[in-house]
Amino acid sequence: MTRPTRQREHDRQRTRHGDERTADEDEAERSEDADESIATDIDVDDLDVDDLDPEDLTRTADGELIHEETGLIIEEEQIDPGPEWRAFNHSERQEKSRVGAPTTKTMHDKGLTTTIDWKDKDAYGRSISSKKRSQMHRLRKWQERIRTKDAGERNLQFALSEIDRMASALGVPRSVREVASVMYRRALKEDLIRGRSIEGVATSTLYAACRKEGIPRSLEEISDVSRVERKEIGRTYRYISQELGLEMKPVDPKKYVPRFCSELELSEEVQSKANEIIETTAEKGLLSGKSPTGYAAAAIYAASLLCNEKKTQREVAGVAQVTEVTIRNRYQEQIEAMGIPS
Repeated sequence: MTRPTRQREHDRQRTRHGDERTADEDEAERSEDADESIATDIDVDDLDVDDLDPEDLTRTADGELIHEETGLIIEEEQIDPGPEWRAFNHSERQEKSRVGAPTTKTMHDKGLTTTIDWKDKDAYGRSISSKKRSQMHRLRKWQERIRTKDAGERNLQFALSEIDRMASALGVPRSVREVASVMYRRALKEDLIRGRSIEGVATSTLYAACRKEGIPRSLEEISDVSRVERKEIGRTYRYISQELGLEMKPVDPKKYVPRFCSELELSEEVQSKANEIIETTAEKGLLSGKSPTGYAAAAIYAASLLCNEKKTQREVAGVAQVTEVTIRNRYQEQIEAMGIPS
């Protein structure tokens, strides 16, 4: 029944029964009828979700998004991306998880591969027959062959394994290995390896990654675990850094102080004093053009003398992999800048 028809019927009833009502009651009833008319005139199929007022939308406890005026359900059956199980500690999470390891740049196939165990045993730990062992041996052989489809992938596999080997020997965290692997992939993509050894480029990217992540290792330390000479590492590093646009800041000598002090078994007092010497002398411009490892070693030597925990120049030089002459020269410059009598 439309609004005018309902209004005429209502007026007739009032006349017939002599209903005495106030003007406010009449106005309230007319307003209610108008609201009902508007609600019934809205066609839900013609509604555009983008035109709805966000203030009229309500999220229910079940996750449904409802338009209050029309009752239209905008969203329903929300998908929960999390697991269907609950875990309250790390060990439970590891036990209940059914997914594999995340992808990583440290492997040539990013870890998306199948690994066949070298143990000749079944799922119950029982030894398999000789026929099955022969079959598994052939499967392992072919699985290793098909992991690398061409020479490029074989070279990438070798380079990434070298980065992983050297990083393990240097004791750097996994983040450094990831950064070094990304750098090597970029160098490979831009054809920067042509004419250079794979080991040299791999070592250079590892050295650059150590500096990038704030865990510096000297060229001497890098060359000790590498299969290439120090000179080639430095030359390749400069080339890779320039071509890839790596913005490398000078290494802060204070980065070496905790590691050197730990190897020399020096106290926190010596470490703090060495950092103070480095900061004070660097502000006076003594650090410019100096080797950061030699500068840090000289500061540690000076701090050990000032804190009565004396270490010989030979001991400090052996840990920092610099010469004793370097320590003597930097030591004299630092104590003069600090105004300390020698």
